[in-house]
Amino acid sequence: MPFKADREVPALIVKFGDYPLHHGGVGAIRSLGRLGVPMYAITEDRYTPAAASRYLTRAFVWPTTGTEDPSRLVEGLIRIGRRIGRPAVLVPTDEEAAVLIAEHQSDLFGRFLFPRVEPGLTRRLASKQGLHELCVEHGIASPQAAFPQSYDDIVAFAETARFPVVAKNREAFVRRRRPAVGGTTRIATREGLLALARDWGERPGVILQEYLPREEAEDWIVHAYFDDNSAPLALFTGVKVRSWPPHAGMTANAYVVDNPELADLAARFVKQIGYTGIIDLDLRFDRRDGQYKLLDFNPRMGAQFRLFESESGVDVVRALHLDLTGRAVPEGEQRAGHRYVVENIDLPALLAYRRSGYTTPHAPARPSGTELAWFAGDDPLPFLTMLGRFVRPGAIHLHQLWRANRRGSKTS
Repeated sequence: MPFKADREVPALIVKFGDYPLHHGGVGAIRSLGRLGVPMYAITEDRYTPAAASRYLTRAFVWPTTGTEDPSRLVEGLIRIGRRIGRPAVLVPTDEEAAVLIAEHQSDLFGRFLFPRVEPGLTRRLASKQGLHELCVEHGIASPQAAFPQSYDDIVAFAETARFPVVAKNREAFVRRRRPAVGGTTRIATREGLLALARDWGERPGVILQEYLPREEAEDWIVHAYFDDNSAPLALFTGVKVRSWPPHAGMTANAYVVDNPELADLAARFVKQIGYTGIIDLDLRFDRRDGQYKLLDFNPRMGAQFRLFESESGVDVVRALHLDLTGRAVPEGEQRAGHRYVVENIDLPALLAYRRSGYTTPHAPARPSGTELAWFAGDDPLPFLTMLGRFVRPGAIHLHQLWRANRRGSKTS
């Protein structure tokens, strides 16, 4: 490594909700832990993959749902900070944690280290409606969208909409409290939409979005870290090869691909809105009009962030820690051609994509190297723990995701 991290400043992985099989948190523990940074994590229990990592100094067992009162979560974070005994860099891995930190900076400042950002901005970026409004305000392309306030609004939308359409939960940070859909859901027909909408209640918390056909589109991702002047200290671009559920869910397989146009678009947008910290963007390039359309702006570390590392050994989590501890972030080109594979979801994704005949443009014929989400020779226990916890509940979860998307796609 051409740099040394400050080993006197620990880091804390912050997540709220019951989802123990989170490979992003394991990746962050390994990334900083390999530099000698003391690593701590909030876990559901003592037997999660993250808790099994050799690089974890301590797991703080704190079962949460993500629906708790914010004051309770802040108090819990402060208690953990006291037990760590010195200010730690906060690394949020979900929207709930990112929003909480941004909106309670005054309570957490001095006890923890984190990027200072305009308090309401993180919530707005995590909201599908808020992000859409920001895109319109700053001239960033995004899919056409509707935000129904009632079932009657959905009926009116269905009369004129061009199907298929995509349904998403409108507010990411309340998805655990009253989710309308299990995730990004493709809906093929008017009848299918109205059938699903009957379960959404009087005030449906959904966004109905234009569907960008996969035959005419490419899925791209951007991961970056921006300093307190909204300048990028680390910025990476890649192409998504497979996701689960297919074409709509979490990244299962991706490659690093240089895309200067996309990098410039992301940097300009972040500068315009004045954001500071780590970002994880999902965009779809629409070949019909030649535009990159922003689908998601995750104001936190993305689960697949370890796909990206510069020739200087910097990823976005390392950039965060270096910057917040007053150290320079070394420059370096990204490792083009590198591949990332999430073992437990890439196999079903591979089978689904093969059946559909879909291939990804721009993906290299052969990877220059591969980063596995779970398995690491120097830290094998998280992989084994994942297998032990995944086999039955993981298979059930994957089947439920598949059924939810299939239900929306069926013609009534």
